[in-house]
Amino acid sequence: MSNLNLISEYKSFGGKLGFYSHHSSTCNGEMRFAIYQPPQATQKPVPILYFLSGLTCTEENFMAKAGGVQRLAAEYGLILVAPDTSPRNTGIAGEDDDWDFGSGAGFYVDATEQPWRKNYQMYSYVVQELPALITANFPTQPDKQGIFGHSMGGHGALVCALRNPELYQSVSAFAPITAPMRCPWGQKAFNGYLGSNQESWRDYDASELVKKLGYHSSILIDQGTADKFLAEQQLMPEVFEQACADVNQPLNLRYQEGYDHSYYFISTFIEDHIRHHALA
Repeated sequence: MSNLNLISEYKSFGGKLGFYSHHSSTCNGEMRFAIYQPPQATQKPVPILYFLSGLTCTEENFMAKAGGVQRLAAEYGLILVAPDTSPRNTGIAGEDDDWDFGSGAGFYVDATEQPWRKNYQMYSYVVQELPALITANFPTQPDKQGIFGHSMGGHGALVCALRNPELYQSVSAFAPITAPMRCPWGQKAFNGYLGSNQESWRDYDASELVKKLGYHSSILIDQGTADKFLAEQQLMPEVFEQACADVNQPLNLRYQEGYDHSYYFISTFIEDHIRHHALA
């Protein structure tokens, strides 16, 4: 396996869960990802589902906390891939100072501002380099890809799918940041990574992109009503809902009563999302 370093591997529901590192030419340094190969992958190539995690997460969170997601991947015959949420240890001053910017907070954009632009190219990494690496080294069906994510990762999944509908057959999200141009998290990240010209921000705002580009199939979003970030106007699903309505984009936005922003929320509804992708 060229350029791949296996860190650890575990048997899980008849398949294999592996944690890998590799040198990323896109991010100019080491990147990590987790991959679950279902038992079916030993017989034939299988579809791939990418999961993008939220702020402060690594490649490990989803695989450990998402409520037996390996069991579902084994049941539906899907390879699951979860990359890290940013480059790490790049030597950039202040990289680790804030929980919502820098390490663990790549926001799935290609940074254009110094000093971030040399390493923080998460959009290109997720859309181009990582899938090429996965396809070259694992038994995948590259024409059958889906993408989903949580919070910052939900934002990333929506942006990647809307901008590359030919690459992703399906998309869904848990409590995504759907209008980053309008919320404090997004404004801080976009200012830092993309600079002050807000025109360039539109390329990474799902509520702007859906009006311009649309998507070829229905988008599934789950949002907990007790999510504190909903109340703080960080997520703004109503903005995305209105944008979809404006262009007749099919959207299945489900408000889940009493659920918060945690992995308990994700693990409760993960099967619906896996099924959504498997059907597509």
